[in-house]
Amino acid sequence: MQVFAAVVDAGSFVNAADALKMSKAAVSRHVAELEARLGVRLLNRTTRKLSLTDEGQTFHARCATLLADIAEAEAEITARSGHASGLLRINVPVTFGLMHLARLWPAFMAQHPKVELDITLADRLVDLVEEGFDMAVRIARLPSSSLISRKLASTRLVLCASPAYLAQNPVLAHPRDITRHAVLAYTLLSTGDDWQFEGPEGPVAVRIKPRLRSNSGDTCRAAALQDQGLILQPSFLIDAELRSGALTEVLPEFRALDLGIYAVYPSRRHVSPKVRLLIDYLAAALRTVHWRP
Repeated sequence: MQVFAAVVDAGSFVNAADALKMSKAAVSRHVAELEARLGVRLLNRTTRKLSLTDEGQTFHARCATLLADIAEAEAEITARSGHASGLLRINVPVTFGLMHLARLWPAFMAQHPKVELDITLADRLVDLVEEGFDMAVRIARLPSSSLISRKLASTRLVLCASPAYLAQNPVLAHPRDITRHAVLAYTLLSTGDDWQFEGPEGPVAVRIKPRLRSNSGDTCRAAALQDQGLILQPSFLIDAELRSGALTEVLPEFRALDLGIYAVYPSRRHVSPKVRLLIDYLAAALRTVHWRP
């Protein structure tokens, strides 16, 4: 079954032989013996290409499932001893990935030397299945219902500006006063140009007209630090500036959105042991975050 699946995946007996480190004759013999035992032809062979018969298509689909289950069973037993192996493709948000995750990968690699990490930093919403990712870290109010998720930490959006900017511009007494100010907006905010708050008297939404737009929270923060306007950014990004006084929270009685930081992975029958180990590792590492939630 492994040899047959390799021939189909590789597209030829020669390529399968190279992948399996076997001779072409041995590969051909395995497939021929499999066809003889099943009593059907699985592959149509021509001098130019191979193609699956109807029976071959059905059998290949079952082979793929069974072989994957075997590999997973072996990996699960290995993982119970604290070891895992294979490639892990991970998607993480750019700023959070650089500020808070980059320092975590080396320790995981040291703990699991047979695991290979392929980490992509991107703020767009990737399709995990379509693009072949094993896991992603997402910052959202609620994760997608089509994915399985585990919450790793929390953050919240904070309305703030530099003390110099606030001293030179009208006092903010209510979120509606934001319309009188320069706004530095994050393009990918889930609520778009509607900044939403929960105040003493209930929810408040403000329609903003940004002076600056960017798909980078770092860019918005940099402009705010240069006294250019108000920003609404997550606490994991601006906590140091709030603590140092470089930025000042505005209207703290009007709370902006709370967001969860989730590990998400495709809704499959089984979770790969290496994915489970990584999620457990991240959850432990982020259990006590240094930014204010």
